Amino acid sequence: MLNISDNSVLKDVRTEELAAYQKNALPRSNQMFTWWLSIFVLLIIVIFFLPWTQNIQAKGKVTTLLPEQRPQDVVTAIAGRVEKWYVREGDLVQAGDTLVFLSEVKSEYFDPNLVQRTANQVTAKEGSITNYQQKANALNDQVTALQQELQLKKVQLENKIQQSRAKLLSQRALVEQAEIDAEIAEFQFKRTDRLYQKGIKSLNDLEGKRLKKQETKAKLTLAKNKLQESENELNISELSFQAIDNEYNNKIAKSRSDRFSTLSTLNEAQGSLNKLQSEYENYNRRNDMYYVITPQTGYVTKTIKSGIGEIVKENETLLTIVPYERDLAVEMYIRPMDLPLVNIGTEIRLVFDGWQAFIISGWADFSIGTFTGEVTAIDFVPNSDHKYRIMVKAKEGAEPFPELLRIGSGAQGVALLKDVPVWYEIWRQLNGFPADFYESDIEKNETKFKPPVKAVAK
Repeated sequence: MLNISDNSVLKDVRTEELAAYQKNALPRSNQMFTWWLSIFVLLIIVIFFLPWTQNIQAKGKVTTLLPEQRPQDVVTAIAGRVEKWYVREGDLVQAGDTLVFLSEVKSEYFDPNLVQRTANQVTAKEGSITNYQQKANALNDQVTALQQELQLKKVQLENKIQQSRAKLLSQRALVEQAEIDAEIAEFQFKRTDRLYQKGIKSLNDLEGKRLKKQETKAKLTLAKNKLQESENELNISELSFQAIDNEYNNKIAKSRSDRFSTLSTLNEAQGSLNKLQSEYENYNRRNDMYYVITPQTGYVTKTIKSGIGEIVKENETLLTIVPYERDLAVEMYIRPMDLPLVNIGTEIRLVFDGWQAFIISGWADFSIGTFTGEVTAIDFVPNSDHKYRIMVKAKEGAEPFPELLRIGSGAQGVALLKDVPVWYEIWRQLNGFPADFYESDIEKNETKFKPPVKAVAK
């Protein structure tokens, strides 16, 4: 019974004829349990060696790939009072459609003819500038005329000086002639007087010589006076020639000073004109801003301000527009630990809130209701939660994202990595090791980020 000997008698015993053996045999359910347990263990062992796709899971929300396709607030550039609404929530508006009309609330813009009056001021100031310019041109012409007149005066005085010098030479010759005549007359008078004393010449001859002597003296005196006058005229001409530069330079300087004053006034008028033109453009643009228009085609989602007569401030939001054209994308946030495993072009399986899906993260081929995307952008700095944002768009050639998706809807993404056995993935998860890193063909062909080249001063 203890099976001490190798010669067992059990083979000779008919256990089926003994009731005790029938009552002590194992139940059939235990045999089935053992059988199923063996199958289950075998199945577990097989599953452990099945391929498992490593992945990174993250949550995100639906957004748009282009910034201009995201919901935007329509603000008013000026303060005003709401007078009329042209849209209501849910309306589809085209780019340039009028949304609301505002009236003026600031007293400095109450004048209905403000733009026209400013335009008249601009026209008047332009006319004033034209007059100042003409005056400056006239003064410039006056300076040119004075310069030309100065040259002519110099030529005239030079000619006069030449004439005076020639006249002076003539007067000197006359004086010399008069002196010679006077000496001859004196000599003749003395000789005639001696002859008269001797009785040779008559008194009449003596008186004639005396008269001749007086005449020559008178002519000499007259010649000397004319010589002195010629010298005075020459000195006066030379002094006039020296003083004419100062005289005309003073006149030219005064004309130039008047011209510079006119140009200064012209510049001030030009500055005033620029200011008036700026005010005119501002008033004109402000008139256009009373009608708030939509920047692009989209849907009116909500109005922040409502009612008639409500006052709005500058840069205050009136309503929100959701663009009609949109390229949907999903923004997701991953841990810094997983960042090296994600690159531009990495495939992402997406599940959107509201769309039924059955997903097995490690066996993507058996997942149902998922959409395929690829990473198109990765932030270079983390957010406040120390996670990095990635942008995922629909992969080309795959099923596009649902048209009924709304911006802001929730989404869950699974980034597919390397294929490993199930037992290895369980062991990695239990030990908290990161997923295996490898370089795919996409990474090898990826254009690496290059910083901008700094300008080098040559």
